[in-house]
Amino acid sequence: MLIAQISDLHLRAEGALYQGVVDSNADFARVVDHLNRLDPQPAVILLTGDVVDEGQPAEYATARKLLAQLKAPVFAIPGNHDEWGAFRTTFAQQPGLPAEGPFNYAIEEAGPVRVIALDVTVPGKHHGEITPHAMEWLARTLSQDPARSTLVMMHQPPFECAIPYLDPYLCRNGQWLAEVVQRYANVDRVLCGHVHRAMQRRFAGTIACTAPSTTTTIALQLAADAKPASFHEPPGYLLHHWRDGAVITHHVLVGDFDGPYPFA
Repeated sequence: MLIAQISDLHLRAEGALYQGVVDSNADFARVVDHLNRLDPQPAVILLTGDVVDEGQPAEYATARKLLAQLKAPVFAIPGNHDEWGAFRTTFAQQPGLPAEGPFNYAIEEAGPVRVIALDVTVPGKHHGEITPHAMEWLARTLSQDPARSTLVMMHQPPFECAIPYLDPYLCRNGQWLAEVVQRYANVDRVLCGHVHRAMQRRFAGTIACTAPSTTTTIALQLAADAKPASFHEPPGYLLHHWRDGAVITHHVLVGDFDGPYPFA
């Protein structure tokens, strides 16, 4: 079974460019086409935040238009660039989405895998934050089916990545999340977005990974005095393949490349 993860679309109003230079709408349209041509199709598509760039109604109109073209059902959480009211309106028909408050909910449509959506956004801020209330809810939800393969999805990652202009905007209080997750051996992945790069690391006895953006890639610069930078690399997403009780994660690039060649 396949579960696709897309993130950080940063969609704009029709005709507008992301940061004034990149057509994020066209980038995502290519991702939509790529996902629709997957065989077999994903059971679900997880959208780990930053659906739009400025939280404007015209941007969410673009999102509704493009997301409606996907064959597989989409389940979303907000990111720091999303506006809660417009986000809730845009995804109002999504099963399980809370009518008010944080966007914490469980997704049962992923077959043998349960997905838990954990909203760690702080309205008006770029960093995320784990709260005691969120951890109570997560622990209670995980305890309801402690043997079932589970993915936890959130926006900001709960760990530092050593890129100096990203780490101030991580998810704070990640140790609280670790304390809950490590109690449950069935948590196969913690899925994040936000950093516009594919990363992975051990976390609380499982694997935490981040999805690339469907538009720009934030530069990998590890010098302490590095200045923020991004590249317009090929759009990408993650494809989580569940089989034989385990998850294999693939980083997928979208574009026109030489090949296929008759060798492997």
